[in-house]
Amino acid sequence: MDVQWVPALDRIDLLAEPVARAVREMEEEVRVAEIDPELADTAAFCERYGVALDASANCVVVAGRRGGEVRYAACMVLATTKADVNGVIRRRLDARKISFAPMDDAVSLTGMEYGGITPLGLPDDWPILVDSRVAAHPEVVIGSGVRRSKLALRGAALAGLKAAEVLDLAN
Repeated sequence: MDVQWVPALDRIDLLAEPVARAVREMEEEVRVAEIDPELADTAAFCERYGVALDASANCVVVAGRRGGEVRYAACMVLATTKADVNGVIRRRLDARKISFAPMDDAVSLTGMEYGGITPLGLPDDWPILVDSRVAAHPEVVIGSGVRRSKLALRGAALAGLKAAEVLDLAN
C-alpha cells in the first residue's frame, strides 16, 4: 500500500498542535500522510507502507543529568542506525549520566504522543541533534507528533531548524 502524501498545511488536523505551529512557520515543503496508528512504529510502518528503513528517521528524546540539572535533547537518526547516546550525545550535552527520557516526561514536555514525537515544535531550549546521514538525505519520513500520521521532508530542512546541530550521532 502506498502512502498518500499531501501538503501538511492542507491537513493540519493530522498534526499535534506544537507541530502544526512549527510547520506554519517553515518555508520548507513538509508533506503529511495519514496512517494506521497501530503501525506508527518505524519497522511496522515501513513494512506496511513500503518505505525503506533508510528513508525513515527516528526522533530519540534523551535526558542528560549533571549536578541535579536535567537537560533534554532530541536526536535524529536513520532507522538503520543507533544513536551513540553514551558517547557523542552525552559529551555534547555535557552530562555525567544520560538516558532515554521517560515516556511520561517526553509526552508532557513536548505536547506530542509517544511514538510520534518529532523535532518540529519541540521546546525552544532543547537542542536538536541531527545525524549527518539524516541531514544529507534527500527526503526522510519522521513523526508528526501523533501516531496517526507521518511527515516527509528534506533532511536539510531538519538540519536547518533553529535549534539543530549536525553531528555524527550514530555508531
